[in-house]
Amino acid sequence: MVETRFQNFSDALTSFLKLESAGGMLLIASAALALILSNTGLSDFYQSVLYMPVEVRIGPMFLGKPLLLWINDGLMSIFFLLVGLEVKREILEGELSTPSQVVLPAGAALGGMAVPAAVFYFLNRADPGALRGWAIPTATDIAFALGVLSLLGSRAPASLKVFLTTVAIADDLGAIVIIAVFYTSELTLVMLALAAVTVFTLLLLNYFRVRIISVYLVVGVLLWFFMLKSGVHATLAGVVLALTIPLRVQDANGHSLLRNLEHRLHHWVAFAILPIFAFANAGVSFAGVNMTALLQPLPFGILTGLVLGKFVGVFGFSWLLIKSGNAKLPAGSESMHLAGVAVLCGIGFTMSLFIGSLAFETAEYLTSVRLGVVLGSTLSAACGFALLRLASKADRIERPSGTSGTVP
Repeated sequence: MVETRFQNFSDALTSFLKLESAGGMLLIASAALALILSNTGLSDFYQSVLYMPVEVRIGPMFLGKPLLLWINDGLMSIFFLLVGLEVKREILEGELSTPSQVVLPAGAALGGMAVPAAVFYFLNRADPGALRGWAIPTATDIAFALGVLSLLGSRAPASLKVFLTTVAIADDLGAIVIIAVFYTSELTLVMLALAAVTVFTLLLLNYFRVRIISVYLVVGVLLWFFMLKSGVHATLAGVVLALTIPLRVQDANGHSLLRNLEHRLHHWVAFAILPIFAFANAGVSFAGVNMTALLQPLPFGILTGLVLGKFVGVFGFSWLLIKSGNAKLPAGSESMHLAGVAVLCGIGFTMSLFIGSLAFETAEYLTSVRLGVVLGSTLSAACGFALLRLASKADRIERPSGTSGTVP
């Protein structure tokens, strides 16, 4: 009987992990748990776990940080490694490999970053301290957004998933540039030089077509350590490492090094790293929070940037490109589908929380950031899902099978 129950549980777990929406659902559950702990008698326990000191020492190399920073600087480097692998593959042979494929998602991503930043700046222009968070509403959480989209199943055109994924990847590329340029602290030249040496080593490994992935990863860990100590944000080490891993070099089993690593990382990121990050960063206390607190420029700027700015930027830039004849709607979709995806791009969540943790250090600012991100992302998810569901119903009723989509 026990064995049968275990087998049933195992089968149910396996089926759940195969769902496209599973990663997004787990993110939602992790964030919800963090919110529950932060607003109950377990709040002190939650905070004590996050700020528990964790130290690692290997010979003369020593690193000590609170658990929260290990998550944000360490685990998120693995996330950015996966993002870097996806970006490289898409550029070399995927949805970003030809100009015609790039135009619409790249334009949408550009609008989806520029307009939210402008909205945030307008609402926070009187507070120089808060302006450090201008990039928070420019981000899109690809896992969360795809999780919501996949809840519609076959009712949403398959091309929308490709479009949303490509927009999010282009958005992530923009986030990488923003982090490198605007959120790098004071540099330590010795560590920066050592990081440069490790990058050169990775390039040599690529040039000589080294086929053992573990060699790249060991050098990548050293790169992460040197970048962390240099003042450049450590998560960028994941991107640099990804760009040096060859796509067309095969391992001993005949698999592409890049594709194999991307495949192996995907489930770890979706089902462990991002949920852990969400749990560690989404815990905002609503004690004393009222409409007045929400309407403060910082949280309101983030919320408005995510909900309104993302929609206007993604949909507006896409509409201009399509109307000018420079791009076409995703196959089988209508303008309402595009509008729904544009709203889903306002789910900033993990990426917005991450940029917020780089922009601010004080508890007062971070609480406002979490409030704006959680509420803005939740509204975007709910409105985007509702709009896409409405679009799918209208599509089945009004548009005959095989008719192409148009933008009015």
